[in-house]
Amino acid sequence: METIVSGTRPTGNLHLGNYFGAVKNFIRLQEEHNCFFFVADYHSLTTHPKPGSLHENVKTILSEYLGCGLDPEKCTIYVQSDIPEIPELYLILNMMAYKGELERCNTFKEKVRKQKENINAGLLTYPVLQAADIIVHKANKVPVGKDQEQHLEMTRDFVKRFNNLYGVEVFPEPTAYNYGDDLIKIPGLDGSGKMGKSEGEGNAIFLVEEEKSIRKKVMRAVTDSGPTESNQEMPEAIQNIFTILKIVSKQETVQHFTDAYNNCSIRYGELKQQLAEDIIAFTTPIKERIKEISSDEENLKKILKLGTEKARASARETLSEVRQAIGIRTL
Repeated sequence: METIVSGTRPTGNLHLGNYFGAVKNFIRLQEEHNCFFFVADYHSLTTHPKPGSLHENVKTILSEYLGCGLDPEKCTIYVQSDIPEIPELYLILNMMAYKGELERCNTFKEKVRKQKENINAGLLTYPVLQAADIIVHKANKVPVGKDQEQHLEMTRDFVKRFNNLYGVEVFPEPTAYNYGDDLIKIPGLDGSGKMGKSEGEGNAIFLVEEEKSIRKKVMRAVTDSGPTESNQEMPEAIQNIFTILKIVSKQETVQHFTDAYNNCSIRYGELKQQLAEDIIAFTTPIKERIKEISSDEENLKKILKLGTEKARASARETLSEVRQAIGIRTL
């Protein structure tokens, strides 16, 4: 059984892209592997969020993970800051991370361009903290997107450097988990790209969102003037709408609008109305479970306590080996 680790920054609600791109696969992975899923609140500090917002966003992500189907009896769910072994390992790994390699990191260079007024040390050593998150549980696999592949490569470098420096085999070299055909990329409503909060609120449909807001967003989705020839190729914006339709609607609904497009009789207003109603039908049961879980603070605390205990037990074992390897021992 392989160990898989994945974290989510608490920056707001999960959307359909998160659900189909990752969470749905997490639900399957917890049945087959030793999975650790955590809320990466330390990572959020690089952008200096307000304390109240950070606390509420952590609770939101936890509730949404559970509401989507993650089972605390089958996987380990915890908050990054509740595991003191993570920052200890982060400190140790920083002693083996070099300024040049950190400055060459693409995400760091991008942050330098975007937030010139807040280029903090946490941004520079972000990949080191990510490495600590991963190897503190001796992960074999990590679900990552294209933008994180360089960070995972750096994690492997840190692992090899540590093992070689101290002549040990404490850490395995983690590799990217490949979803294969199970990975569904959900496009945004703006006509191109992927669904995401960073692209603007109107680009994403959230798992917890009012029906009125969903209808309004979908009706504003980018379309064109319509097909002028039978069976002509769909432009990207229309393909995006059909991609979302295929994951939330019945097959006969998809076929109906596909035929209408191919014979040039499609009415985009009707398509969007149907899509909005099908999104609402799909997300409503998930939304209700999330709200129920979020409102039960005591149960949420119990679940988090269980996850923290399991995560700390794993992390303590790893740190014990690390300390032994580098010569830090109690006199």
